[in-house]
Amino acid sequence: MKQSRKALKERVSGTLFLLMLCWLSGGPTTGAQNVNREVQNDNAMSQNRRILRIPDIRGFITLKGDFHVHTSFSDGYVWPDFRVTEAWTEGLDVIAITDHIESRPHKMDTSDDQNSGYERAIARAGALNILLVPGAEISKKIPPGHLNALFVEDVNKLTDNDPMVQIEEAVKQGAFILWNHPGWGWASPLPDTTTWWDFQTVILEKGWLHGIEIYNTEEWYQIALKWCMEKSLTVFANSDIHAPVNYWYDLSRPYSHRPITLVFARERSLNGVKEALFEKRTLGFFDHILAGREDLIKELFHASVTLHPPFRQSGKDGNRTFYAELENHSDLTFILKKEGKAKRNDRSDIIKLFPESIAIINYKEAEEELDYSLTNCYSNINEHTIIQIPVRK
Repeated sequence: MKQSRKALKERVSGTLFLLMLCWLSGGPTTGAQNVNREVQNDNAMSQNRRILRIPDIRGFITLKGDFHVHTSFSDGYVWPDFRVTEAWTEGLDVIAITDHIESRPHKMDTSDDQNSGYERAIARAGALNILLVPGAEISKKIPPGHLNALFVEDVNKLTDNDPMVQIEEAVKQGAFILWNHPGWGWASPLPDTTTWWDFQTVILEKGWLHGIEIYNTEEWYQIALKWCMEKSLTVFANSDIHAPVNYWYDLSRPYSHRPITLVFARERSLNGVKEALFEKRTLGFFDHILAGREDLIKELFHASVTLHPPFRQSGKDGNRTFYAELENHSDLTFILKKEGKAKRNDRSDIIKLFPESIAIINYKEAEEELDYSLTNCYSNINEHTIIQIPVRK
C-alpha cells in the first residue's frame, strides 16, 4: 500500500511538472495544439528602427539624410513608399526622391506625371516622421552630367532637352542644385578622372550650382571635396540607390549604413533642411569617414568625445604622468594621431576610438592640451582635421 501511494505521488508530481513546462513554453495546458495555424518565425528580421547615435552640435540639430534615391518611377527597383520605410528602419531622418527625368523605363506601369513618385511616398513619410524632399535628377551626357534639383515644386516643368533651361526653371522654383558623381567613371570621356567642366563654371557663376557629391554609392572623390572648399559649395555623400538598400549595403554589421549626408539644421523640418543646405552646414559620412568643413568636424568630435578626469598618476610632482579614459558616446569612429612635441612616431601615437568605446590615454603634467589629427576625417584633399583636447589633472 505504501508503494502504490508513492507511485501515485510520483505520477502526480510528474504530471504537474509537465504541465508547468508546457505553460512556461507558451503551449496549451488543456486540449490539443492547433495544428492548422501556428505563427512561428525565428528567422524574422527586426522591424524596429535602428538608432544611429550622432549628437547634435551647438545651436543645431543633426539630421541624417540621403539626397539621391531612385524608385520604380524611373530606373529603380522598389516602390517610392518602400524607400521611406527603408530610411526609417535604417535610422535616417530625411531623404530626397530624385528619379531621372530622362530615364523612365517603367513608364508604362507607373505614370506620365513626373511628380507621381514623390506623391506616392508622402503619406508614408508623414506616418513614419521622415522628412521627404521633392526632387528630380537631370540626366545628360558628360558634360554637364547628372544634377539633382532638390525642393522643386513641379518636376513636369523641367522636361526640356536643354540642361540650361532645366536648371534655370528649377532655380526659379527655389531649387537647390547638386552635381552628382562628378567622377562617374564609365560615362566619362576621360576614364578614371574627375573633371571640372566649363558647363559647371557657367552655372556656378550664375549662382545655379550649390553642392557636389564627394561620395556616391562606393566612389570617393577627394578632388570634389577640394572644389567644395575652394568654391564654397555644399558637401554631400549619397547612395544613388536603385536596388533595395540591404541588397547593396550589408546593414547586418554593427554600425554599417549607406553613405549619409549629415545636415546641421536649426529645426527638424523641410525648411530647416533647405536652409542648412544653402548655408553649407553638412558633412559626408561614409565608410567610417567624415568629410567637409573643419569647424563642423571639430564641433561634432567634441560633442561625441569626453576626456574624463584622470583615474591614476605616476611619477613625482612636476613630472607626473596622468592616465584617463577618453570616451566616445557616438556611433562615429575617430582615429587620432598624436601631433606636436609629445608625439613619438610609433604605434602608441595612434588611438582608434571606435563607436561607443573607451580608450586609455596618458599625458604629462606639463601638457595643457593634446593635439591630434583625425586621420579618418578630411577637411580638404589629403588634409586631416586637427583637434585639441584640453587635459584634466
